[in-house]
Parts: sequence; C-alpha cells; structure tokens
Amino acid sequence: MSNYTIPPKSFDPSSSAAVFKLASGHDMPVVAYGTFRSENNEVGDAVIEAIKAGYKHFDLAHVYGNEKEVGAAFQKAFSEGLVKREDLFITGKLWNSDHDVEIVPQACDHSLNNLGLEYFDLYLIHFPVAWKHTGLATPSWGASEFGDTPLIDTWRAMEALVEAGKCRSIGVSNYPLVLLHDLVTQAKVPVSCNQIETHAYYTRESLVNYCHSRKICVTAHTPLGGGAANKETWKTACPLDDEVVIKIAEGHGKSPAQVLLRWLLQRSIVVLPKSVKAHRIKENIDVYDFTLSEDEMKAISALDKYVSYKTNPNPLDGVLGGPDAFTPKGTDIFD
Repeated sequence: MSNYTIPPKSFDPSSSAAVFKLASGHDMPVVAYGTFRSENNEVGDAVIEAIKAGYKHFDLAHVYGNEKEVGAAFQKAFSEGLVKREDLFITGKLWNSDHDVEIVPQACDHSLNNLGLEYFDLYLIHFPVAWKHTGLATPSWGASEFGDTPLIDTWRAMEALVEAGKCRSIGVSNYPLVLLHDLVTQAKVPVSCNQIETHAYYTRESLVNYCHSRKICVTAHTPLGGGAANKETWKTACPLDDEVVIKIAEGHGKSPAQVLLRWLLQRSIVVLPKSVKAHRIKENIDVYDFTLSEDEMKAISALDKYVSYKTNPNPLDGVLGGPDAFTPKGTDIFD
C-alpha cells in the first residue's frame, strides 16, 4: 500500500482538560455540548446540567431557534457562580440567509444579543451556500432561494468580525475538501475549524487528514451517527446499534456512545454529543478514563460505509416550494 499523510495527534485524549490549539492561537475544549434538536422549555435546564457536569464548550446556532433560552441559562450560571464567561468556549453559526456582506455583522450581533454575550469564541459559516436574506429574526427555511453573495465575500465579512473583537476565531461547517482548500488559499484570518458530519459509518479520512494537515480543527457534529433521531427521521442505520461497537463497549464497561466518542477523540476529532437527559449529558463527557486499543480503533474504522446521513441538517428540503428546488426532495448542495 502506498504511503499517505497522517498528521500527528493534536491533543492527549486521556486528559479531561484536553484542548485543541486552534490556528488562531485559542484553545478549544475537545468535548462540547450540542444544542441542535433541543427544544425551548428544555434546553435551558440541559445547559445548566451540562455546566454542572463539567462541559466548558457549547455549540450553538441561530437557526436552532433556542439562543434566547440558552443565553438565559448562561446568565443564570454566571450569576450563581457556577462558571465564569471566560471559562467557557462558545461557538455560534452564521445561517445561510445571512451571507450578504452587510448582514454578517448584524447577524452576529443579533445572536450575541439573544445570548447576552459580548463575543463568540468561534463563529462558523453554517453551510457553504448563500440564500436570499429573509430577516434576522426569521432565518430562511422553506421556499429558500439562492443568493448571489460569493462565499469568499462572506468570509471577508467574517474576518472583519475578528478585527472588531466580536469573534476570537472563525471557521466553517459542512465544507467539503475542495471548497475548504479554496478558502484556505484565500483566507487572511486562518480557518480555525471545519465542523462536519463524521462518525463510525462515515469516517471521511481524506477530509479529516486534510484539515489536520492545515491545522484546522475537525469537530464532529453527529459523533453518534445521529442516534435515535436519525433512525426515526431518515430510517438510517445507527452505529450505536452495531455489534462491533457493542462488543467493544462491553469489554470496557462503557456504553456504545462512549466508545464512539472515544474513537473520534483518539483520532484528534473534537466531539459535540447532544442530549437533554441529565444521565446522558454526564455519560457523554465521561470518556477520558479508558483507551481503545489499536485493533479496536481499526475495527471501528472498518465500519465505514462512506454514506452521508445528511444530518445537522443538510438543507436539502429548505428550498422546497421555491424556484431553486431541483428534485422532488429538494436540492442537495453537496451533489
């Protein structure tokens, strides 16, 4: 077999204090609490539980529709002395319909105001596609139309946010390798992160190794393959149910979820599991006291099906009903 590039490990996954040193120079905790699919009236309490469980990294997005409740939870945690703002790493995301250059700073401010924060530790372009602006309070979803702002212009506006002190680091999400490399060659402020779908059934070795070779952090937004929610929504197979994963978990006295998270961490991939259940929240960060063997790592990697489960979500059907829906199911921007 021909030699190929495997970049060196980026952090020690055996330490609960492990961080990924971003290209910006800032440190990112390697286990994050994700707020996607967390409803209002439940996400606030879940964020408090996550803080109590030891999470320092929180992943948010305007389009999730829960920024105000998350922000209220942060303010409660600060006022009660559970944690200080400077102890947290908070990620936000720019939605597709806010790509216009003049809208980017407004969208960032809108999210910060919702959250009651002065800055983001990391701010990401949520998807590599511009949709027409539909208002800051009404992010487009449904009959969405393609906009005409080039991605590099949106990135330049993101760079200006760093200069203004609104964001300490900037990056992207759901970028395939070809678009990411194009951005890397043009970026003035380095790309700190690419948050992507990657899990045991979709390992994406080329993209992961490319990112690490360019000092770009890879964050897995669906580290468990989407879990039960994806099984119900898309009828997809779930690595949590895989016999190989279950057997390895039994051998370590851990859950399948902990094994899948540990597999990613040992590949230097930052993980952001999602749950609003207190026991799951605690379980998902309890991943530092065991190590998968080389054979176990290989066995899980061999499960790769190279199939995207289109999660977090792929804005596939967000254009339905509009002129830019090009199949009965919508438009897959990753075609």
